Amino acid sequence: MLAEAIKNCGLTQTELASQLGVSQQTISSYIHKNKLPALETFANICSVLDLDANDVLCVNE
Repeated sequence: MLAEAIKNCGLTQTELASQLGVSQQTISSYIHKNKLPALETFANICSVLDLDANDVLCVNE
């Protein structure tokens, strides 16, 4: 889901990482589910990618 959202926003992993103040490797770890973002980072990802956190977390299902 994250990789698709990044692509849909027209960003690269490196560009997203730069906006979030993390490394590209960290973004890759999130995409491959090797690592979970901190809550603040998660909120920033949702903001930058214009994602609804409830949808990402499947709260509405």
